[in-house]
Amino acid sequence: MKLALFLLASLPVWAAADASEIMARVAANQDRSEQLRGRYVYRQNTAIRVRDNHSGLTREELTVYEMFPTPEGVGRKEVSFAGKYREGKAMLPYAKSGEPMGQGFRNEADAHMCKNLRDDLTANKNGKDGIAPKLFPLTSAEQAHYIFELKGEEVVKGIPVYRIAFHPKKDDTDDDRMWAGEVLVSRDEGEPVVVSTKLARGIPLVVRTALGTNLRGLGFTVTYSKFEDGVWFPVSYGTEFDVRILFIYSRKIAVSLTNTDFKRASSETLITFDK
Repeated sequence: MKLALFLLASLPVWAAADASEIMARVAANQDRSEQLRGRYVYRQNTAIRVRDNHSGLTREELTVYEMFPTPEGVGRKEVSFAGKYREGKAMLPYAKSGEPMGQGFRNEADAHMCKNLRDDLTANKNGKDGIAPKLFPLTSAEQAHYIFELKGEEVVKGIPVYRIAFHPKKDDTDDDRMWAGEVLVSRDEGEPVVVSTKLARGIPLVVRTALGTNLRGLGFTVTYSKFEDGVWFPVSYGTEFDVRILFIYSRKIAVSLTNTDFKRASSETLITFDK
């Protein structure tokens, strides 16, 4: 009985330590995976949709990119773009992200919202795959700002995983690190399988009351799949949330990204000589 009580009393400390060890392995594997991703080219499909509470869809942007390795990480080339916005009861096309098509403040705000979300969330310069690294505490640098707790083990899509919860340290006031959530980690390979986040700290009440600005439901989910050479790629990524600004702009916004058509990159060199 004494031994059982001792083990139960020790369990929270053991779980916390074990979670740290698991996430340290994840951090090491993230560096390795980022290097291996540089061997691949693939296609990235992004979709941004903006809706209001009355007429439904007000703006949509669908973009396809070819992704390719660069010395700095990853580059991308736009293959196609299809945008449309609401004008009265009709949805009209446009050809470039950020164009303030239509009249009025809301149309202009929709245009800026789409462009900023696309640039910040799917084309982040600090992310090796376009995804902002501060959204998910996977690397060593980001993990230093969070506390992790092992919740248990399970099997997801045939993969044995650890379920680990996380939240920012109380003394960390960086607005870029305000996420709480869970990460499912492959038990055998120490790679993230699914990461889900939500806001750990909401917008201050004084801001919501005085300015009428609020975010509800903001959070992100990214899923990974294993490819050859043991490299794990983020294959889908998305968020959906409500935003209200200055009492006059209210929207439901959805952002999604999928990576497909992975191929090993090849290098060809042609040398010519002057006569």
